[in-house]
Amino acid sequence: MEKTMVIQIKKCSDKIGNSITFPEYATEGSAGLDLPACLEQPIIIPPGARVKIPTGIAIELPHRHVAGLVFPRSGLATNHGISLANAVGLIDSDYKGEIIVAVVNQSEREYIIKPGERIAQLVFIPVFHVSFEIVEELGKSSRGKGGFGSTGRF
Repeated sequence: MEKTMVIQIKKCSDKIGNSITFPEYATEGSAGLDLPACLEQPIIIPPGARVKIPTGIAIELPHRHVAGLVFPRSGLATNHGISLANAVGLIDSDYKGEIIVAVVNQSEREYIIKPGERIAQLVFIPVFHVSFEIVEELGKSSRGKGGFGSTGRF
C-alpha cells in the first residue's frame, strides 16, 4: 500500500539543483527527506550557540490537513551534539516562505556546517482540526490521572 502526495517545491536559491541537491530520501525506507544546508560557505557553530540555516527551498502544502515537521538528524545529534533549537520545527499549511532550520550545538566543541550538508529531515503528517466539547468527567482508563513515571516502565 503505497501512499504518495505531491508537494509543490520552489527554489529560493540558484544553488538548489546545481551545487546543492533538492531534499531527498536517503533510502527507500526513509520516513524523512534530508534537508541540505544552502550556504555560500561553511558556518562555524561554537559550543552552545544557535544559528539559522537556510535550505534554499519553500514548499506549498496541498491543504490545511497536512503539516511538515522538521526533525534533527540522529547522526548529527548523537555524534556531534547538533540538534534543532526548537526540538521539532512545524511547517503550517499556510506558510510559503523559505524553510529555515534553527540549529543548536549542544556539544563542547565547535562544529562546521558545510554547504550541502544534510542538517535536518522533513516528514509530512496528517493534521486534524478539532472542536472541544466541555464535559464534567472524562472516560475511565487503566492509567487514569497517572503522569510522569506512573506506568513504572523504563
